Amino acid sequence: MALRLCCAWISILLLLPSLSDGGKLLVVPMVGSHWLSMQEVVEKLSERGHEVVVLVPKVSWQMETTQAYKVVTYPVRQTLGELDNAFQEYVAVHLMQKPFPLNALAMYKASVHVFSTFFGQCKDLFHSQETLRFLNQSSFDAILTDPAFMCGAILAHHLSLPFVFFMRGFGCNLHFAAPQCPSPPSYTPRLFSFNSDHMNFFQRVENALILLLELEYCNSFYAEALKLSSEVLQRDVSLMDLVNSAAVWLLRFDFVFEYVRPVMPNMVFVGGINCAKKKPLPKEFEAMVNASGEHGIVVFSLGSMVSEIPMKKAMEIAEGLGKVPQMVLWRYTGKAPPNLPKNVKLVKWLPQNDLLAHPKTRAFITHGGSHGVYEGICNAVPMVLMPLFGDQMDNAKRVESRGAGLTLNILEMTSNDISNALKAVINDKKYKENIQRLSDLHLDRPIHPLDLAVHWVEFVMRHKGAPHLRPAAHDLNWVQYHSLDVIAFLAAITLLFLFISFKCCLCCCRCCFCKKGRTGKATKAKSH
Repeated sequence: MALRLCCAWISILLLLPSLSDGGKLLVVPMVGSHWLSMQEVVEKLSERGHEVVVLVPKVSWQMETTQAYKVVTYPVRQTLGELDNAFQEYVAVHLMQKPFPLNALAMYKASVHVFSTFFGQCKDLFHSQETLRFLNQSSFDAILTDPAFMCGAILAHHLSLPFVFFMRGFGCNLHFAAPQCPSPPSYTPRLFSFNSDHMNFFQRVENALILLLELEYCNSFYAEALKLSSEVLQRDVSLMDLVNSAAVWLLRFDFVFEYVRPVMPNMVFVGGINCAKKKPLPKEFEAMVNASGEHGIVVFSLGSMVSEIPMKKAMEIAEGLGKVPQMVLWRYTGKAPPNLPKNVKLVKWLPQNDLLAHPKTRAFITHGGSHGVYEGICNAVPMVLMPLFGDQMDNAKRVESRGAGLTLNILEMTSNDISNALKAVINDKKYKENIQRLSDLHLDRPIHPLDLAVHWVEFVMRHKGAPHLRPAAHDLNWVQYHSLDVIAFLAAITLLFLFISFKCCLCCCRCCFCKKGRTGKATKAKSH
């Protein structure tokens, strides 16, 4: 009996992860809401016995860390106020009503400005010789990074380490172009086109034009990152050079939400990774939910990075929310609108995923960020979407095209639009049925997205990359990839064959006609 018990304990101990078996991972995260789901992967890897080092600036923006892993900081020049102001200006531009060309130009300038401000921290990293010395001496197995600001990608090349990307996607489709993934414009809508995968002729024309312009847009947007990477790596670096050597792409969506399209073997889909943890509601929120009665509650949040809006718009929203019988829990940190109705409770923070999991939740008002959308899908809550910037408009289009919610233009919507949209998604059964179907499909999987992400990071750490998943297309130029040289060669052969055939026929015809001519003349001469 004692022997069996001893053997059982030995087996259990062997199955437990240990530090001696673990690898060493460097994590270069993206600030803000991007960190929310990556942090879960980092904590899970640390639990499994890996030594995880998270590299963050001393002044980090909306990024909490824990003691579950080691945090290494590096000095930066930016203040928290500068980072806050840059992002607030970015949001303000998206809440201004201007004619299309002016609005698009203002948004682009605001995007470049906020990128430049935050990217300044990456420049400071490469000026910190002490930090670089530590990183060079640490013998990491791989890097896990969100490439939105490109800092992790530049560092991976500098340290000559295999790297894994963890992201929603680039605005210019680079997350499909860089792995050499086919993207036919006939049915794969580009980001910022706001089209579905069923496009009419003019939408396909628009999609094709965006395809022609998107790489130029990305090169312009990332010009500062490309300049730094060329200085650091001491060679000319293109945007494609910087990102196409990623070993694995962990993409925060799946084909329940995203439109179906071709993919490559090193693209792994981990949509819904942030839905893993569901906890009991804190007492104050449980009390509010219970007090909502038979009508239940509506959860309202514009994301972790936007928690206040201009007063005029806030008052309009408050008026619309007052027309529904549900209690509305609104995450809002600004000054309370003077017309705030009794059924609306303002909170500075709310346990969003846990509230959406509660059976009394009837609808979810969201800005359309990928984290919020997946929490809505995981918990089968129909949505009213108020997209603000980035990929949010396209995310909203995907939810709406699935019949799981309604989209409102936050600049143009009225109080009646808000109340009508809420009443529709709550009272019309088709929205609940559609989101329930999406939820059932999303949750029906052999492995949870969190475990899948952890597996592929460990895979890259164990095997020092994943070169066997890299297609030969990376070694071809544009002409070779599209077989234009082959087409030209075959066309030349065909034309040569036709030319020779034509010449042969012409020669035969000449011989025949010339012979007849000579015979005719000879006969005529005899008759004389």
